[in-house]
Amino acid sequence: MKIRAITASLLLAVAFLPAAWAQDLPQAVTTQKEMVVTANPLATAAGAKILQNGGTAVDAMVAVQTVLGLVEPQSSGLGGGAFVVYYDAGTGEVTTFDAREKAPASATGNRFLDADGNSIGFFNAWQSGLSVGVPGVPRMLEAMHDRYGRLPWPRLFAPATALARGGFELTERTSSQVAGLLARNTEGEPRLFFRDPVAFAYFTTPDGEAKPAGTLMRNRDYAETLRILARDGADGYYEGPVAADIAAAVTGDLNIPGDMTVEDLAGYGVIERTPVCVDYRGHEVCGMGPPSSGGIAVGQMLGILRSFELSGLEPVSVEAAHLFAQAGRLAFADRNYYVADSDFVDVPVAGLLDDDYLASRADLITGVDMGTALPGVPPGAEALAAPDPKAKSSGTSHVSIVDRYGSALSMTTTIESSFGNGVMVRGFLLNNELTDFSFQPADGDGNPIANRVEGGKRPRSSMSPSIVFDDAGQVEIVTGSPGGSRIIGYTAQSIMNMIDFGRDPQEAINLPHYGNRNGNTELETAIPGVTGPGDAATLQDGLEALGHPVSVRDLTSGLSIIQVTADGLVGGADQRRDGAVGGR
Repeated sequence: MKIRAITASLLLAVAFLPAAWAQDLPQAVTTQKEMVVTANPLATAAGAKILQNGGTAVDAMVAVQTVLGLVEPQSSGLGGGAFVVYYDAGTGEVTTFDAREKAPASATGNRFLDADGNSIGFFNAWQSGLSVGVPGVPRMLEAMHDRYGRLPWPRLFAPATALARGGFELTERTSSQVAGLLARNTEGEPRLFFRDPVAFAYFTTPDGEAKPAGTLMRNRDYAETLRILARDGADGYYEGPVAADIAAAVTGDLNIPGDMTVEDLAGYGVIERTPVCVDYRGHEVCGMGPPSSGGIAVGQMLGILRSFELSGLEPVSVEAAHLFAQAGRLAFADRNYYVADSDFVDVPVAGLLDDDYLASRADLITGVDMGTALPGVPPGAEALAAPDPKAKSSGTSHVSIVDRYGSALSMTTTIESSFGNGVMVRGFLLNNELTDFSFQPADGDGNPIANRVEGGKRPRSSMSPSIVFDDAGQVEIVTGSPGGSRIIGYTAQSIMNMIDFGRDPQEAINLPHYGNRNGNTELETAIPGVTGPGDAATLQDGLEALGHPVSVRDLTSGLSIIQVTADGLVGGADQRRDGAVGGR
């Protein structure tokens, strides 16, 4: 797929989108040459500066990720993993990079079971050394820069290093999430959340309360880790004292020790994988394949919706929400049954996205809610296992970038749940990614679950970084979101809002969410000045009349979207979080 080169320069200042407008909704930002959209203004500013100085999308991504790990530590960082969909304008190729965390070599299927074979419980697993996977972000940063970077590697760490040393203001979002986790601790019992004394001291006041928004934060340990990475590359992280400290923190966890070794860290490798692509009304939507379920599930939802004419509907209508929910039910039924790490499990990717198969799934949709959908039998499927329907919220962030050279990058990056496993090592938090595995290796009849724990395996993910190409093969949309397993719906809805309903990136983000993960149909609580027009909650009566079990709740996406148009780059950032657009 060839895309014309986008020769642009860059806005020196970040185009900030206000966190709340009285009654006005956020508006899209247009630039001419290059653009970066992230969940934090400081990260966006860092990426914009790198682009301005002639850096590529990958150069900017390195700067953005290292800043996000500092200023939005609850969501991603050097202790976590990521998936990247990348379009290289020089070759016209689309590829993906799998930097998902891996289970230690010694991990087995009973990892999260007690001596009697019962689950140890999610909280216990989350806040433990058992949950930590071998991180992938540092190795990915280096691997992609070696191949696609233009600016010197050490230079890319300067923005985050300056912020770590000079200080930055704690955001309201981070402060409130610290307070929320502290409130989970049981009075009179040893502290579970922020049990790590280093993390506790960093995020709390001397009296043990969450530091308030606006607190000046400095992280000299993080600055030193960045110095090591800048000097020694990823080997400075995966070998030597940093790796030893990570392994020691995991095996010395104050709740339940884990089993990660320095050999596990030294052996980690990023995998370049073929993208998963599907046609949607003449547009090619490309995403991440296994171990992510995102590319497949987004592709299935759109492939099913292809059978219905949506353009004549209102985006916030009972009809549109019904069809979208039914497509979600069917996609999640297949996701939960078939998808896991394809290096360990035979995932029928082509069959799940087969046109005839998706048409047959669409035929199951009627004018009333179908209830819990069952997995289908796509071409190439083998008798497998039992489903793993687990769905959780996650600490995740999304980055979209288009550079002056015409290359595009969509990255979803994570440490899993908020603040990962809560343990801080050398200024960054460790992930709890292994809780994305099934806690049971098999169902009650002994049928193995595809997403069971195995040594060296990567847990299933819902992250859905996506790049959409127009009918001429040119980059058209770069999109993705955080949000746990709801990422799939957020991403699919953003594409539907733009292609079917003609919305620009910011309008696509502003529209209220609805969706179904093969359970309740979820409708978003309105946020004045952030969501609209329309209120998804007003759909409740109409959907319940069609048999939908409905829940109305906050649906905190973090969409970052760039649209490439003949008049320039149009960007939108999600004000449900702290999103900002930058470029020039």
